[in-house]
Amino acid sequence: MRESDGVLLVIGSGLRLYREYLVASIHRCARTAGLGMVLLNNLKPTWQHAYFDRIIHTDVFDPDEMRAAAREVAREHRIVGLMCWDEPVVLAAGELAAELGVPGLGVDGVRGCRDKSRTRAVLTAEGLPQPGYALTTNLDEARAAAARIGYPLVLKPRAMGASIGVVFAADESELDAAFGVAMGAATVDRSRYGGGAIVEGYAGGEEISIDAAVHKGEYLPMFVARKQTGDQPYFEETGHIVDADDPLLRDAELMDVLARAHRALGVEDGITHSEVRLTERGPLIIEVNGRLGGDLIPFLGRTATGIDPGEVLFSVATGHRPTITPTRNAVAGIRFGYPDHDCLVHGVSVPAEAPGLVLASPMIDPGTTLRLPPGGYLARHSFVVCEADDRETCATRLDEAADMVRIDADPVDPPAPGTAFEMPAGLLDVDEQEGVIE
Repeated sequence: MRESDGVLLVIGSGLRLYREYLVASIHRCARTAGLGMVLLNNLKPTWQHAYFDRIIHTDVFDPDEMRAAAREVAREHRIVGLMCWDEPVVLAAGELAAELGVPGLGVDGVRGCRDKSRTRAVLTAEGLPQPGYALTTNLDEARAAAARIGYPLVLKPRAMGASIGVVFAADESELDAAFGVAMGAATVDRSRYGGGAIVEGYAGGEEISIDAAVHKGEYLPMFVARKQTGDQPYFEETGHIVDADDPLLRDAELMDVLARAHRALGVEDGITHSEVRLTERGPLIIEVNGRLGGDLIPFLGRTATGIDPGEVLFSVATGHRPTITPTRNAVAGIRFGYPDHDCLVHGVSVPAEAPGLVLASPMIDPGTTLRLPPGGYLARHSFVVCEADDRETCATRLDEAADMVRIDADPVDPPAPGTAFEMPAGLLDVDEQEGVIE
């Protein structure tokens, strides 16, 4: 790679199991365009060597250290595009894109997406349906906000992702404990928006997510995922289903609300993952995230529609309007395996074959302790992905494949009161897995 070569700068690769299929697709696009690829990564590189011309091991979660490393790359190479899909890093990466003069969400756009309190304020000012809300930093503020907004409520950290610390409070008797859960998660957030909890009115109705490209402010939806979550009071996501022919993609009201929200937030170029409740009052935006969806939703989208999110991301990151034309008409879904109780896992086995099975994998290493909320989050031991011609068949196939998962585990005692919540320490970065999700 010559110093004069144009390069794509990627901030954080993510884990192989969740993101390699994207990196592989982006790599193909870069090579076709004659571009190099440089990665700034907090993890010691392993599988990433197959795709990147240069890898700089740095703490991408430290904005100053990350920007210093990126500026060094910019002194040596012509950066033509910047990509980031890691939620804690999206804000600094978006601001860096603006500094480097390459396409990105824009400073207003990335701040509006990352700060849930700002999102609420901007969308309220736009006149879009929003629940009552308040940003709080202590219990007295939360109690006052709850009295003003009215029950039921949802409390959440100001900037966390993956439903970490999101909790339901049906009435006043549940508020104090719910605030403790939300603030317990908020206080471990290293971003500039950490440390606050949002109190907002609960919006009933089906929850969906929409992954879309934005090119020069134009909103271009790719696919809709129907979300399944665990029982209240927590909202951990247990699965998603993507239907290439979902009628919501043709719902004029939903698409207008999403386009207006993105314009109001100032999103310029990139990919967003919006979460929406379909309420009696109409579509209500829960949040807009300035990145691709997690939970392998983009992989489900590609499987169902044929739209390659890696190619789309490459296009918008390099300043081109992407082609978003489905080439398949199928349904794809994912189901995550959770334990019934806190446990120490000795082993997990997943099916090699099942009707419609596309992919199945353990998600943790042996010896991992899994804790359910509020003592821990993302206590997933495995997942299965299936496809079918219709949603009902896909759901049935997911049930069948999930029933074939086996977990060898022993129960463990709950954490002591006041202990900070845990994330699984053995989240699997499957270097031993053969091949790439292509």
